[in-house]
Amino acid sequence: MSFFKSMSISASGMTAERLRMDVISRNIANANTTRTAAGTPYRRQMAVVNQVNAGSFEDMLSQATGSIVTGSGVEVSNIVEDQSPFKMVYNPGHPDADEDGYVEMPNVDTVTEMINMISATRAYEANVTSINSAKTMAMKALDIGR
Repeated sequence: MSFFKSMSISASGMTAERLRMDVISRNIANANTTRTAAGTPYRRQMAVVNQVNAGSFEDMLSQATGSIVTGSGVEVSNIVEDQSPFKMVYNPGHPDADEDGYVEMPNVDTVTEMINMISATRAYEANVTSINSAKTMAMKALDIGR
């Protein structure tokens, strides 16, 4: 595996984590949105991260020849909605309250979103550290030739 391939894998991880952060930010921003364009409360969204080229011909050939398969990084394959039920909050003065005074609130838990945000931040930082380590290794290899 070349230095550039490891940097490419880490860059794909950084891209995926940045997109995860966008989805988390959207969830936090809509934590109190009771009416969307569809007329329902905002439904929490989640990014689905998958390995890129899992089971590709190159990987299978490498496995058949006994080489080490490292993969090719990750990608966000889809953004899905959380189908958990909406929270019911008693607020009879709210314009979206039903006849009993309850309002359907989004299924967004800000504590969960904050935990996911910290996780995405740490994963992003780990990918940056990986790129810096690969860069340092490449620079040390060039120093040997001097």
